[in-house]
Amino acid sequence: MSVAQHSAQREASASDTERVDINKRAIAVGIGNFMEWFDFAIYGYFAGIIGALFFPSTAAGVSLLSSLAVFAVGFLSRPLGALVLGPLGDRLGRRAVLIVTVFGMGICTTIIGLLPSYEAIGIAAPILLIALRFIQGMMVGGEWSSAGIYIVESAPSHRRATAASVITGTAGLAFLAGTFTAAMLSSNLTDAQLMAWGWRVPFVVSIVMTGIAVFIRRKLGDTPVYEELVKQRQSAHVSLPSRAAKRKAFITTYAFSALFGVSLYYFITYANNHLVTAVGLPKSTALWLCSAALVVYCIVNPIIGRISDAIGRRKLVLFSAAGLTLMAYPIFWMLNSGNTALIVAALLVFAILVAITAVMDVVLLVEVFPASIRSTGAALGHNLALATLAGPGPFIAAALIKATGDVNMPALYLTAVSALCFAVLLVTLPETKDNNISAY
Repeated sequence: MSVAQHSAQREASASDTERVDINKRAIAVGIGNFMEWFDFAIYGYFAGIIGALFFPSTAAGVSLLSSLAVFAVGFLSRPLGALVLGPLGDRLGRRAVLIVTVFGMGICTTIIGLLPSYEAIGIAAPILLIALRFIQGMMVGGEWSSAGIYIVESAPSHRRATAASVITGTAGLAFLAGTFTAAMLSSNLTDAQLMAWGWRVPFVVSIVMTGIAVFIRRKLGDTPVYEELVKQRQSAHVSLPSRAAKRKAFITTYAFSALFGVSLYYFITYANNHLVTAVGLPKSTALWLCSAALVVYCIVNPIIGRISDAIGRRKLVLFSAAGLTLMAYPIFWMLNSGNTALIVAALLVFAILVAITAVMDVVLLVEVFPASIRSTGAALGHNLALATLAGPGPFIAAALIKATGDVNMPALYLTAVSALCFAVLLVTLPETKDNNISAY
């Protein structure tokens, strides 16, 4: 065999090894991300039962509102989690944060499934539930950005957006799985069984995913970018990013994360509720229509990643911001028509635009920050946007209808946020596709 053939074999072997390693990292990161959104789905679906068990009240609606308030606690604690876990990722490595977040989320989710009710232990029950949701929120505050950083920093430079779609795609799959699990339990158990123990099953079973995710993540190495960062720190010739550069990166991150977060929660949290309460569709019909749109969302994520790797980030994120600005009102007009064909068309347009914001959010979290402050900056910018603008989105949408009586008014908030984000990104966001993400 010639020298050239031996060389070709070695290169092919190295390429295969690299591909296996990237796939292993994608699986490890995807499982943890799946867990985060699975919990999001099942808590929302069983909010009524959780409210009745942990916040019993004779006043109509108080128990449900209390459980939803606890749901909101997870959003409020996200920035705190970012403040704690973000710097940890810059000092100790991306892998360290991923192990902490997946373990913390999994344990808290399982304990929620095992918590005694108010009837059994009194006021301690809601206090413990609030504490667990607070810790979960902190873990989520580190998971999304850290998972995105890890998978994108591990990917070849020409496949970074495609790698980012692993994070966004598994989130969509998890929400589908959570919705399907809750629907199956609801249809196969009586109300009494569901109240007594059925709602607890998906929470407790999540410990299996936790064990698998921790096992796999512990066996991972850190990212090539972080390993290069460690080497650069040992050099005396590195310069820290300027305060102006940090400020610009933070503002840019806040903008594209707000665009993503507001549109996502409108799509996966509010749309189904709107079709039931405002449009008057049967709950099962609304659920099937929104689930079908979510399937499309999952399918287009890797396609968007491939397109972005070919044409860049700036064009796509500005397209999505402009699209949501211009289409928000037509989308709600079609939803409110009650016509199935128009509703499907609206949800499909919405799904594609949200998918673009999602993939761009993950890849840009990596590309707009230098490696030395990436974990801290990405976590803070992303989670502050979600806590301040995205988390309250569904509540604001419902409040707008209540205040005006106009079922199209939720489009106003989505339009305003999208237009503002478009204006900010137009000025602050350069094309980042070819950025050196190893730069200090």
